[in-house]
Amino acid sequence: MIRQELDACLRFCVVSGALAVLLLPAARGHNVYLGWLPLWLLGMPLVAWWSLRGWPLPKLALRLPRRRRAQARRV
Repeated sequence: MIRQELDACLRFCVVSGALAVLLLPAARGHNVYLGWLPLWLLGMPLVAWWSLRGWPLPKLALRLPRRRRAQARRV
């Protein structure tokens, strides 16, 4: 129950932060006390939402090709 409410709240924060960054030029700037505003308006809610979902990896990251290296030889 609480997880669903938190999920909805974080989703709302991500959407409203994305709209603020896209539509308000002042939201793309820098604040003396907070720093870079898109980090706080979009980045931090996205990371919190991602961690709430259980850190799922994108499907591309799951199948990275492995490099084969030649085995070391003794001389």
